[in-house]
Amino acid sequence: MTLADIRREYAGAPFDETRADPDPFRQFTSWFDQVRSLEEDPTAMALATATGAGRPSVRTVLLKAFDARGFVFFTNYESRKAREMAETSRASLLFVWRSVDRQVRIEGTVEKVSGEESDAYFATRPVESRWSAYASRQSERVDNRAALEAAFEAARRTYGDRVPRPSWWGGYRVVADEFEFWQGRESRLHDRVQYRKDSHGLWVRERLAP
Repeated sequence: MTLADIRREYAGAPFDETRADPDPFRQFTSWFDQVRSLEEDPTAMALATATGAGRPSVRTVLLKAFDARGFVFFTNYESRKAREMAETSRASLLFVWRSVDRQVRIEGTVEKVSGEESDAYFATRPVESRWSAYASRQSERVDNRAALEAAFEAARRTYGDRVPRPSWWGGYRVVADEFEFWQGRESRLHDRVQYRKDSHGLWVRERLAP
């Protein structure tokens, strides 16, 4: 068997642009509510960024909140993705929900959430995750695993159960200006519905070729 032989058929329910919700945030909510109990990691999303010179990078992060303002995740403000978002002020998200053969792609500008929002979320994290925020200088070189674990132990001894949010850690919001909802269908004739804003700032729905 070669890689070319690895394939499967997609048999999702029809997704018609004329019946899709006029509001992409409501459409996202509808799809998300359907997969919350079906997917092991329904909030997992690929986050794509790029340098100002156009060198791309992508990684998986977790969605922690969304509403009409945008889609929120949290990370180290000194990480590679943070540096790239600072250069371009843009990012793209991709959700893949295999249980229903669906994908959602979102593009938009990026802004930091308020310090109060970041504080509130940080306080909900398990204490081990809060120690990790101090132990890990994300994306920087680490000599070995022992050095990382030593930094974790130092954070534990220093802060105990009262761990303040580090100044270099917090949330970002992707302020969406484009959505694409993808539904896998038979014979590779997938349904793709794009939402984009027109010159008046209103959402326009249109079908894309698969």
